[in-house]
Amino acid sequence: MTTEAKSPTSGVQLVEITAENEGQRIDNFLLTLLKGVPKTLIYRILRKGEVRVNKGRIQAPYRLVVGDIVRVPPLRLPEEKPQATVGAGLTRTLEQSILFENDQLLVINKPSGLAVHGGSGINLGLIEALRQIRPQSKFLELVHRLDRDTSGAVMVAKKRSTLTALHDDLRQGRISKIYHALVTGHWSKRLQKVDAPLKKNDLQSGERVVKIDPEGKVSITEFRLLESYEHCSLIEAKPITGRTHQIRVHALHAGHPIIGDSKYGDETMNRLLKTQGVKRLFLHAAELRLRLPGSTERLIITAPLESDLKDALVRLRG
Repeated sequence: MTTEAKSPTSGVQLVEITAENEGQRIDNFLLTLLKGVPKTLIYRILRKGEVRVNKGRIQAPYRLVVGDIVRVPPLRLPEEKPQATVGAGLTRTLEQSILFENDQLLVINKPSGLAVHGGSGINLGLIEALRQIRPQSKFLELVHRLDRDTSGAVMVAKKRSTLTALHDDLRQGRISKIYHALVTGHWSKRLQKVDAPLKKNDLQSGERVVKIDPEGKVSITEFRLLESYEHCSLIEAKPITGRTHQIRVHALHAGHPIIGDSKYGDETMNRLLKTQGVKRLFLHAAELRLRLPGSTERLIITAPLESDLKDALVRLRG
C-alpha cells in the first residue's frame, strides 16, 4: 500500500495491510500514514480506541498482519508543502555513491551537507531524494541515521523484513560502524576507549546539545590512532552504543574535539585547518560490518573519503 494521506482529510479511512507493512507497530504505521500529525494526537486516538484493527481496539505495540483492516478516524491534516525536486546533479551524485545494492539493501556514501531526511526547514533529504529517483521502489526506509554534516555509509532497507532484522542487529550490537575523524592535538595510542554517559539538552533556541552527565545514558566509544600530524590526529572511532553526537562529544571529553565541528569544536583550530582545506566537519562513516538477513556471510562495506578531505590529508602529510 502507499503510506500517503491526503491533506486535509475528512471521513474515515479504511486501509488494508499488505506484506509491505507486515510486522510494523501500529503507532509507527500511523506516524508514516498521517504525515505531519503530532505524535501526541496519534497516541491520543490510539488510547481512546478511535483506531480499530479488524473492528477491535488495539494498543500502540500491536504489530500489523497481512490482511488487517485498519480504521483511521477522520483527522484534519496540515497542508503539505510541495516537495523540492531532485536535480540532475544530486541524482548523478547519489547514483555514483552507491556502495552496495541487492534486493534487500542499498548502502549509499552520503555526501556531507545532505540531511538523511527532510524536516525542520529541510525540504529534501537523502531518503526523499532516493524515493524520487527510484519511483518503482515500493519500500525505501532508513535503517539508521547520520548527522547532516557527517559523510559516509548509510543503510537503506528495500524490504520491511530487512528493516526489522537490521534494527534488531543494531540493538544487539551485531553491526559494527567504524568512523574516521580528524581531531585536534596528538591523540595518545594509550587512549583506546571513552566510557562516559551522555544526556541530551534542548536549549531555548531549539538547538540540541549533548553533554557528559552522570544521569545520562551509558555511552561507550572505542578509539584507535591512525596517523599523526603537526597539530592534529586522524583517528578511528567505533561507537559501542548509538547516542546522538556520541563520537563528537566523547572526542571533546578526551580533550581532542573534531576539526570542523561548529558545535563542540575548537574555533581556533577550525580556522587553522580551513587553510589546509578542512572546511566542514571531518567525521566520516568509513565502514560497516554486518550480515544480511537470511545469510551467514559477513559483509564489509567501505566508504571512501570525499576528495576534499583526501586532499586535506595529503597537505597535512606534506
